[in-house]
Formats: sequence, C-alpha cells, structure tokens
Amino acid sequence: MVRRTDCDCLTPYLLSRVFATILANSTSTFTSRYGSTMTVRTRFAPSPTGYMHIGGMRTALFNWLYAKKHGGQFILRIDDTDQQRNVDDALAPILQAFRWLNMAWDEGPEVGGDYGPYFQSQRGDFYTAAADRLLSEGKAYRCFDSSEEVQADKEAARENGKPPEGMRRSLELTDAEIQQKLDNGDPWVLRFKVPQDRKIEINDEIRGHVEWDAALMFDPNIMRSDGSPLYNFATVVDDAQLRISHVIRAEEHLSNTAIQVLLYEALGESVPTFAHIPFVMAPGTKKKISKRDVDKYRKSPAFKILFDLSSQVLPQIGLDEEALNPVMVEFYEQTGFLPAGLLNSLGRTGWSFDETTEFMSLDFLIENFSLNRVVKASAAFDPEKLMSYQAHWMNELSTTERAERCTPFLQKAGLLPAEPSSDDLTKVGQVVESLGDRIKVASDILTYGYFFKDEIEYDDKAFKKRVAKGNVPELLTEFRPVLAELSDWTLESIEAALQQFSDSKEIGTGLLINALRIASTGSPAGPGVYDCLVIVGKNTVLTRIDAALAKAAAE
Repeated sequence: MVRRTDCDCLTPYLLSRVFATILANSTSTFTSRYGSTMTVRTRFAPSPTGYMHIGGMRTALFNWLYAKKHGGQFILRIDDTDQQRNVDDALAPILQAFRWLNMAWDEGPEVGGDYGPYFQSQRGDFYTAAADRLLSEGKAYRCFDSSEEVQADKEAARENGKPPEGMRRSLELTDAEIQQKLDNGDPWVLRFKVPQDRKIEINDEIRGHVEWDAALMFDPNIMRSDGSPLYNFATVVDDAQLRISHVIRAEEHLSNTAIQVLLYEALGESVPTFAHIPFVMAPGTKKKISKRDVDKYRKSPAFKILFDLSSQVLPQIGLDEEALNPVMVEFYEQTGFLPAGLLNSLGRTGWSFDETTEFMSLDFLIENFSLNRVVKASAAFDPEKLMSYQAHWMNELSTTERAERCTPFLQKAGLLPAEPSSDDLTKVGQVVESLGDRIKVASDILTYGYFFKDEIEYDDKAFKKRVAKGNVPELLTEFRPVLAELSDWTLESIEAALQQFSDSKEIGTGLLINALRIASTGSPAGPGVYDCLVIVGKNTVLTRIDAALAKAAAE
C-alpha cells in the first residue's frame, strides 16, 4: 500500500489547523490582554432539547453582542450527543428563537462555514484524532478499573483530604497486559493524566483571578471505549478546532475550567479567554430559572403577569397552555412580544450600561456591550421590568406597525380571515389607534375581540350595573332613534347628540355613556365610548342596543 504524503493523509483534526491558519488572516481581530492579536470568535452550543431556554438565550445574547461589538464571528454549534432524540424537530425551536430575535449566526446549522461540521454527532474524527494524540504522547491512558473501584478511590481521597492515589493502577500494566485486556473485551475508559505538580490559573473576565491545585484533581474520563467523548474533552476539541477566542458561559461551568485548561495545553492549543457570567435566577428566589419548576412559577406572584397573559391568549389561538411557558423563548414570540422588548430585558439581566439607562435597542447593545460591566452576582429575570421594556418599544412603533403585529393574532383566533379585506385592515388600524398604549403586547388586541365579532358576550356584572338598572333601559330605548337618525356617524356627531339628549332629560352624560359601552361592546374595558361606537359601526351598534334591551327586559 502506497502512503500519500500530501494533505489527503491528514486527519480532519490536522486539516482544521491548516484551514484555521489560512483563514485567520482574513477576519476581524482583537488585541488580547497579553498584547497579541486574535480573531474574536464566540460560540453558543445548545443541546437540541426542543425549546430555547430563556437563561440560555441570555448567554447566547452576551456571546453574540461581544462578537458583534468587536467585528468578530458568532458560531452556533449543536451538542447533539443524544442519539434517541429527533434532532431536526428538537433543534427547530432553537433556531427559530435566534431568527425571531434577529440574532443571525455567522457559522453553524443551515449557513455552514469553514470550520464545520457544526453538529457534535458529526465530529467523531476530531475527537478520535485528539484522543489518539494524547494516548500516544502519554498524556492519557486506558483505565480498566471498575466503576466501584474508582468510586472507592474518590471517597478515600475525600475522607483523607489527600490527592487521589489509587486511580492510576492501569498505568502499571505492561503493553502486553493492556493488549490482553483489549482482546478479552474488558471494559475501559480513556482518562486524561492530570499533571499534579502544578497550579492551574486563569484571569476570568468577570470572576478575576481563579486558580486550582492540580494535585487535588482526579484523572477525568475523557472518552468511552466506543469512541464517544465526554463533555470536557469534546468541548475543548470543538472550541479549539473552531478557533473560539472567548468562552462566555454560565458560572456553573467554572468548575470545568481547570480540566479544560489542562486539555488545551496538552493538545498544544491556545487557551481561550474565559468569562463566566451569572446564571439567571427565577424572580423571588435564589435558584436558577428552570423548566422543572414551572408549576411553582404558576403560583408565584412575580410570574402572575405572564401566566395571566398565557391563559388569556394561548387558548384563543389554538395553543396548549401546558406546552408553552415563560421559561421558553417561544412563549414570548407566541404571545406577541417584540424582539426588542425581550432583548432589552435579557440585555439588562446581569449587565448595565450605566446607573440610569434602561431602554436599549439592539444597536445600542452592540455598540456599548462590554464584559467589564457584567455583574458577578446572579441576576433575576424580572417579568415586571420585561413588560415595561415591551410597552416602551411597542409605543415606539407607528399605528400601522402595531396593527401589522396585531393582525396575525386576530387571524389565529378566527376573528379575521386568512386574507383580510382592506376594510378589515382599516378596522384593525382604527382599533389599535384608539387603544393607544393599552396595546402592550400584540396579543392584547384579543381582549378587544368584540370589534370583530358578529355576536358579543356581556360582562354580567357590568351589564347589571350599567344597563339593567333603574331607568337605564328606558333612556337607552329613547336614545336609540336619535342614533338611528344620525346621517353623519362620527365621534363628534355622536357626542353632540348624546350631550343634547342628556341635557333634555336633565341627566349627566355618564349614565348613557356607560350603558352604550356595555350595550355595544359587552365589556367595560376599551377605548373611549365614542371611538367604540364609530368603529363598531352604526348598523351593528343599533343591532347590539336592541339585543341589550331584550336581555335587560328578560332579566
């Protein structure tokens, strides 16, 4: 067999190094704390869980912002090690979350890139090559100890407060003994041999100086005998091959960093800059926000505003309240939030521009984001603040833009056809304009569905108080012909007619205003009554007054 000497014989791992060297000269650069120049490349590496976690989205945002601020690249890598999961279906909501928030990734699924593949399940050759290198250089070894032996060694080390001593029994095996065990099919794992005569130190961009004593560390399992890598090893191989310059991740990963630093060094790779950001807490707690605790959140006053929105909106548009919740980014898209509102909230969760600035656009965040203003303490997700950011950015839109965002919710709820007429769209615009800042999220339009229904439902309490009370039915009966005779159905003409009628009866206008609101809409909530009457339309108003009078008579 003739062995080729050109690049066809290079392993994928070595090929990636060649491509990385060539490409490094054509990308944006960043000056490190050591004075060297590097390309800013950040990454987010989600598992395809079927949803995008709100806390994970905040981590992704910080990575994305840092890359954009420094003219670098943001990479999306998928850690799809669970072979039982349908990756395409489970990944779709994650990718959609990035699209919805206008956070395009520079490399990764669907867009490709020069450092792929971007799915961990397709990167086996890289892990094998790196493992073989460590094994051949004596930096890793096959461990044939049983799990019981390993556990006993760890417990003994912890009890004695001393470095682990017994875990390297397999290093005493001869080559022949190792081969015999392999031939026998004895189970083994590949362990990284920790150099125990040193300290491991990093200067974390958020945590500051951090160090570990290698003498107190166990030799970690980095690969199973079937070739599947464990987390720390796969992460280092992937980040090195993808040329990641800054690892910005949640603080719970700080404990993994010591082993990862050693692995970078053992593989001859540059150690990236680390920044361990605070995790996102559930409001009113000290715990990380988690989908597992959703049932608890349903009872939490802090989450009430979001779960109330869920119960009001999701059933109307055909979605399951149990399937979507505020821990998921999809919840905010489906309930009518603006990307700007959620991004503003996430950007302010654990980071600030200064002591006073609250409202921040995505462009503002890109221009001003820095790691030195990320706090160390855990930051709580705040639904009340989220709603204030959302309301601000909704109010920044024109009436036309707000109407465009509201229309799909009316369609999903069956209140508008799939292809609405120009009259339908005009009415949506009228309703949105009349409601002003009452529309905080686009789905709020559904609260005022009475503008788009043929038949309305009455608020019983309001009906009894405002329509079926005292002489109100008689007054409404007398005022109906006045409305019917109006040739000019405008806010001004209706208001003038009601004022004149009230004066003739020597009553205040409030009595009829309240009665007309309930009779024409069924609800005490909404825009001004004259706006309601104009938007509902003359014929429909007269029909609804007749229905209200009939209902009042029946009671």
